[in-house]
Amino acid sequence: MSKQAMLFFALLMFISCGQKEQQQAPPPGVTIVEVKQKDVPIIDEFVGQTYGQSDIAIRARVDGFLEGVHFQEGSQVKKGQLLYSIDPAPQMARVTEAMSKVAEAKTILAKAESDVTRYRPLAEINAVAQSDLDAAEAQYGAAKASLEAANASLDYANIQLSYTKIYSPINGFIGKTEAKVGDYVGREPNPVVLNEVSNIDTILVQFSISETEYLKVMQQVAKLIEKGEKLKKNTKQPLELILADGSIYKYDGYVDFANRQIDPTTGTMLIQASFPNPDKVLRPGLYGKVRATMNVIKDALLIPQKAIMEIQGIYNIYVVDTANTIQIKQVKVGEKFKADWIILEGLNPSDRVIVEGLQKVRTGQKVSPTMMNQNSESN
Repeated sequence: MSKQAMLFFALLMFISCGQKEQQQAPPPGVTIVEVKQKDVPIIDEFVGQTYGQSDIAIRARVDGFLEGVHFQEGSQVKKGQLLYSIDPAPQMARVTEAMSKVAEAKTILAKAESDVTRYRPLAEINAVAQSDLDAAEAQYGAAKASLEAANASLDYANIQLSYTKIYSPINGFIGKTEAKVGDYVGREPNPVVLNEVSNIDTILVQFSISETEYLKVMQQVAKLIEKGEKLKKNTKQPLELILADGSIYKYDGYVDFANRQIDPTTGTMLIQASFPNPDKVLRPGLYGKVRATMNVIKDALLIPQKAIMEIQGIYNIYVVDTANTIQIKQVKVGEKFKADWIILEGLNPSDRVIVEGLQKVRTGQKVSPTMMNQNSESN
């Protein structure tokens, strides 16, 4: 046999062996998961700010020189506790002036009453003219009115005098004073608001939701009504508060109210929630995130996000049938939940979905599936 013939037969044998080895290559290995089906809460987070249950501004209601500051800044104060005192001398002078006018009005009234008492019997016997009696009675009426006005002025002056002592309206924590002893207060541009007292036994958190989020909530309410389910007034959805350091506040809160309208400038609605604050940890002015369950999807189908292939808005997955053959399915996705994705359409609860090895498979191909360790999946 010639040398060329021997090379030709060797080449044929090499190609034949290669094809045989290719035909006998094992199917590629892939990792699969079973579809999870469970109730899934849809949770949103909203940025909010904290306020005291009562945040009351302490105002100077009369102007004058600040005479005393009777508290320690940042301390806890009690209702009725003296906080500030303003120089009372100008107000006391007004009280004295008002008292003198009351005394003068009483004197005039006494004389007018005496004239009426004297003229009335004389008029009955025509000893004086009826016009004189009428004039005396008119003078008496005017004197009574003048006394009432003088008494009202005295009451007002006493009220103004009382404003020179400023007391705490509630139990709570007081802040930094805006004026010191000797400052002129109560008239712009001088300080009018001297301080603020906050009751923080309960902390209020105000946050906003978008118009879209509000409509979603109302749609859920409408669905419940359509199903004939009654909304329980005493059952409220608990809220979580995530603080600035990432920690979750240990007490749940509840919504107090929603504003009556959508703010046309921002397209949002103001919501207020209250959180108990027995340890006085929370203070007004903090920022945090309110975590709320906006909806619960019943019997949702979930698969890992990495199992989904997206091309130009079309979502596909590879599934392995009972014969270990690859099939491709187009699905409609919903909300993301942790490391999973909720599938709305195109998936069956019994499907086995490929999560690893997607790049080396094609439709109709045989594969060797391995079930993913369930402990590695998200809860």
